[in-house]
Amino acid sequence: MSGQFETVTEVDRSIDEVFAYLAQGTHDAEFSPRVQEITKEPAGPTAVGTTFRSTVKDAGLTSHREIRITELQEPSTIRWSETSKNSVTSREGGYDLQPIADGRTRVRLFNVLEGHGIGKLLVGVALGAARKDAPAFGERIKKAVEAA
Repeated sequence: MSGQFETVTEVDRSIDEVFAYLAQGTHDAEFSPRVQEITKEPAGPTAVGTTFRSTVKDAGLTSHREIRITELQEPSTIRWSETSKNSVTSREGGYDLQPIADGRTRVRLFNVLEGHGIGKLLVGVALGAARKDAPAFGERIKKAVEAA
């Protein structure tokens, strides 16, 4: 079983500023409380193939995640896929950025969550929690980008 959650927010920054912040990839802990630590390999600008390794805490359980960038089109598109082996993973995720009036940017975040093994039983709960948090997640992204 799999399913998608998404959120849309409007950020009071230019599309170039928003893209640079999100493409850096190591800012996730600034807007996602589940992320405890995140590293990027290789160092330098993010490109297709860049891998982010993170330690996250979900429902009281700590796990290690590995996310690989699969598409990067400046300044509008970032796509990733989780390559780690966890019970619930993000098969595909991404940001879509669109310039809007007054130098602002519309940001759409989505993730397709997929269950593996016992995770097939848990993915529905994880998806429900992600969908419930999605509006707040969008607001946290907005605040983090604007504070940068």
